[in-house]
Amino acid sequence: MRSLPLPLALTARISPVAVLACAGWALTSGPAAPAAADGHQAAQKTSTQSASSSSSDPSSTAVAKAYGAAPSPCTSVPAATVKSLVPGAKTSGKEIPSTDTKLRRTCSWNALQGYDYRWLDVSFEISGSDQEAEQEYQDRVKEKNGGGAVPGLGNSAYSVVNLTTQDKQQTREGVVMVRVSNALVTVTYNGSNFDTKQAPGTDEINKGAIKAARAAVGALGGGQPQSG
Repeated sequence: MRSLPLPLALTARISPVAVLACAGWALTSGPAAPAAADGHQAAQKTSTQSASSSSSDPSSTAVAKAYGAAPSPCTSVPAATVKSLVPGAKTSGKEIPSTDTKLRRTCSWNALQGYDYRWLDVSFEISGSDQEAEQEYQDRVKEKNGGGAVPGLGNSAYSVVNLTTQDKQQTREGVVMVRVSNALVTVTYNGSNFDTKQAPGTDEINKGAIKAARAAVGALGGGQPQSG
């Protein structure tokens, strides 16, 4: 069987994504003023205890992050799922270097089996708050055309599939974006056939991307309290 070079569009398909800025919160308090009398000291003590109790109250209005760090992306998709979506790929995947692995982590799987090529990316990004993540999610959705919502996935989810052609070679790519609290999950899945020069069907790519996205969202768990 002859060995075929990958088209330029596939060998250079990883597009850098801007690393999200993650804002932190610090609670500060100044030293208490000297008490003028015992009664004032007692009132001050009561006030301090009340403030301390309020800060530990789950119903406090202070903004809290559900996720303080991105999970390992290369273990976010089960090996069986990787094998079905990217036949011939190493199930361990390859993590893409990041400037801040606490905020953003991406894993890629790709393989050429016979003439069929498949590529899968799973990316986690952690924002400073739910509001920041929602704004980023909405901005990215606006950049896409022809997609639609994915019910029952995260707080909100969107999928879109596009077909591109270069030198008569078709490539079909599906993207699924999911917001879960202050975390964004992005899955990219594409495929080509270098013999027929045709791309896999829209349904195959869309379902594959959504399947990987559901696994990735499951890897987030029920929320990881921020530490530090």
